[in-house]
Amino acid sequence: MRFALGTLLALGLVSAAHAATPFELYEQGKYDAAVAAGIAQNSSAGFAIAARAEMAAEVMRPVHCLECIERAQDDARKAITADPKNPDGHVFLAVALGREGRLLSMFTVMRRGYAAQAKKELDAALAADPSNAFAWGALAGWNIEIVRKGGARLAHMMFGASLEDGFAAFDKAFALAPGNVGLRYQYALTLSAYDVNAYRGKIEDALARAQTGKANGVYEAFVQDRARELREALRKGDMDAYAALVSRDQGDPQ
Repeated sequence: MRFALGTLLALGLVSAAHAATPFELYEQGKYDAAVAAGIAQNSSAGFAIAARAEMAAEVMRPVHCLECIERAQDDARKAITADPKNPDGHVFLAVALGREGRLLSMFTVMRRGYAAQAKKELDAALAADPSNAFAWGALAGWNIEIVRKGGARLAHMMFGASLEDGFAAFDKAFALAPGNVGLRYQYALTLSAYDVNAYRGKIEDALARAQTGKANGVYEAFVQDRARELREALRKGDMDAYAALVSRDQGDPQ
């Protein structure tokens, strides 16, 4: 009996020692579990992983969930409150604001000041960690998307955004994380939405890198599948179908 009890206790200790962390659960694609575990940690890092997992789930689901995006924002804000110098909280708040903005009217987005809020968060992320590749990638997308929607002159006047700054930020992101699948995929999406004809060579190269790179975790494997789908559509030359895929992958209303 003593041996049996001791064995059970030992097994319990081993199991506890090997319990998956919130980040491990995120990489495994167990997003609900990652959110719950992150929140249970009641720490900046935990809340940031919860926000990241919620955004990954949102990108991968076939139907948009505005409430889920708002929960991601709430968890990102909790991460920032717990530690304002944790760049991840700022990055995922900016990402969630951008994702929500795609589902709202332009008037609502402007009234709520989402573009300025996102820029503020990305600046805070880079102030905390100038080598954060995801912050640079998000800032790159922010610049190019602002120019796409408002035109070069208005984008510069209202927000200080420019294509040049966008490309420079992407270059920094790639230098910091040259093999990252998600960054290459985002680069291809951003340029495709802006001007697929002008940047086709860069888009094809980015999609090829995303498709053939090393995927770390379920989310990046999903991104690789999306990159493969985009690349095949681009090669076929059906630009209407390609544009529809880009719009879907960017999170526009379907």
